[in-house]
Amino acid sequence: MTFIIRPAREDDLQPLYEMAKLTGGGFTNLPPEKPSLKAKIARSVEAFARTDDALKDELFVFVLQNLDTGEVRGTCQIFTQVGQRWPFYSYRIGTVTKHSEALDRTFRAEILSLVNDLEGATEVGGLFLHPGERAGGLGMLLARSRYLFIAMHRARFADRIIAELRGVIDEAGGSPFWDGVAGRFFGMNFQQADEFNAIHGNQFIADLMPKHPIYTAMLGEPVRSVIGLPHPSGRAAMRMLENEGFAFENYVDIFDGGPTMTARIDQVVTVRDSVTDTVAAIAEGGAPSIAACGTLGDFRACHARIGHTDGGVTIDGKAAAALGIEAGQDIRHAPR
Repeated sequence: MTFIIRPAREDDLQPLYEMAKLTGGGFTNLPPEKPSLKAKIARSVEAFARTDDALKDELFVFVLQNLDTGEVRGTCQIFTQVGQRWPFYSYRIGTVTKHSEALDRTFRAEILSLVNDLEGATEVGGLFLHPGERAGGLGMLLARSRYLFIAMHRARFADRIIAELRGVIDEAGGSPFWDGVAGRFFGMNFQQADEFNAIHGNQFIADLMPKHPIYTAMLGEPVRSVIGLPHPSGRAAMRMLENEGFAFENYVDIFDGGPTMTARIDQVVTVRDSVTDTVAAIAEGGAPSIAACGTLGDFRACHARIGHTDGGVTIDGKAAAALGIEAGQDIRHAPR
C-alpha cells in the first residue's frame, strides 16, 4: 500500500471526526466535536492559500491518506506562532533554595510557576495515527513530514519549536495532575476543562488561575509522580522528538502535567539535514528516505528510495507516482 501526506481538505471532516473519537481524551488539538474540527480545517485551508512569506498566527492541518483505498488514516498539525490569539500558558518546574543558620540546614523546594515563556514559538501537535495503521513507520512519516514542510517554507515559522505530549490519564479518563492542581480552582473535571480549552482556548486559565508558585511538596504523591511524564502511548512520540533534537526543559502542560519538548527549528534534525535536489531519473533502488515536493497546498510527502547520480537524484517509481513528479522536478528529502 502507498501512503502520502497532504493538506487537509473540507471533505476530510468526517474521517478526522471519526479519528478524534478514538483518541481517548486529553487530545486538545483533535477534539471529537465537528464544529471545532470544521473551523480548524477552514483555518488551515486559508493558511495554505496565503502565498506571502510573513510569519503570522496560522494553523496547517495535514492528513495521511492511503492512495490504494482513498481512506484518511492519520493526521498532524503545525501551529506557526502560539500565544497570539490568547496567552499560551505552561508550568515551569523550578527550585527555591533557603538556608537556616539556626538549624545549619539548606532546604530546596520544587515549585511550579505559571509562565508564558513559550509564547511566539511554532508548535507541532495533533498527531494521530489510526490504530489499524501503527506499523510500517507511518507515525514517523507523519511527524517528519511537518519538518520537511517547515524547511520548504522556513520564513513562515518561528525560531523556536515546541511539542506538547499528552500527560498521564487514568482509566476513567481523568487526570491526576488536573485533579490535584488546577482542578481545585475551576469547579470542573479534566474532561470538561479539556473540551472547553479545545473549543474556546485557555483564557479562562488567565482569569481564574492563581499566579503564585505551587510547592510540589504540598501535592499528593499521585500528583507529584506524574509531573513531566508522557502518557504511556506517547513514549514513542517522545523518543522520536528526542531523536529530532527536542529536549525536555522543565515545561509541563497546565492541564495534565505532560512534558513540553522544545528545540531550535534550524537544529531539528530533519530540517537541518534534509536537502533539495533535482530528480534526474525515475529508477528503482536507493536508500530508504522520506521525500516531499510542492508548495503550500500542493505539498505532498511519502516514503521513498533515493539514489544519487550525475545531475541530481533518482527516486523509485512508486514514490514518484505518489508525489506526482517527473524527472527535472525538485524534491526535498532526508534519510529514514
